[in-house]
Amino acid sequence: MTFELAEQSIITTIHGLYDDREAATIAAMVMEFVTGKSKMDRWLQKNELLSIENLKSLEKYSKELLTGKPVQYVLGEAWFAGLCLTVNEHTLIPRPETEELVNLCANWAAANMMQHASLKILEVGTGSGCIAIALQQKMPAAIITAIDMSAKAIEVATINAAKYNAPIQFKTLDFLDESNWPELGSFDIIISNPPYIADIEKESMAGHVLNFEPHMALFVKDNDPLIFYSAIAKFGNKYLHKDGAVFVEINQALGIQTQGVFEQNNYTTLLKKDLFENDRMIVATKNK
Repeated sequence: MTFELAEQSIITTIHGLYDDREAATIAAMVMEFVTGKSKMDRWLQKNELLSIENLKSLEKYSKELLTGKPVQYVLGEAWFAGLCLTVNEHTLIPRPETEELVNLCANWAAANMMQHASLKILEVGTGSGCIAIALQQKMPAAIITAIDMSAKAIEVATINAAKYNAPIQFKTLDFLDESNWPELGSFDIIISNPPYIADIEKESMAGHVLNFEPHMALFVKDNDPLIFYSAIAKFGNKYLHKDGAVFVEINQALGIQTQGVFEQNNYTTLLKKDLFENDRMIVATKNK
């Protein structure tokens, strides 16, 4: 089978699960992973035959894709902020919107905290470690602590940090248990993409998210959807330095309510939109 026919075969296999654009993107990702060749190289060599080994890999991956399993889990990797990161069923798949959160934080730090030789940053709910590692790449002198209540996620994050020589301190810790807070220390920046999807929203979610991504990293109870933001605001009142800031990704439907959580805890907030013009991020600074 040629490169061209193999890529078209993947698209045909999964067209019932994804629209044409998504199917083409997934097929291209699989082909690049299997062949090690870029899109341009594959086009130039479109009539080249795949090896038997590559054909076996394509067959295996196509079967997994047919179950609805996200391509990032099938391949075991996802790209984020120019980093190729290991992901599995214990970690969320990094989203482009979260790259915007990283950039917002890094730009704010550059503009407001130049006097700090070594910024201390806490990430709450690190998952694959994507946020912490991307920040370390942008701010090599920063001292970053990243926590998650999933030991399996911390294992993945540790692998990813080692790949990029990022000296991040990872901890398995339940942030909602306030008795754990003192061991973390104090920080200049707190950043988080916490669980924020209410259980009631599950019925409207795509199967490849609902059936494969870790629910503990996605969902919160309907009666307390802002539980993590409340905890972060309260933690910041005790452990965020006076000129520091909090950066959080949010549920687009709860932007005003999430702002309210921080403002009720004596923060000044700024609600920011993502590239798709959805309310997606909040910057919260402590009032003097």
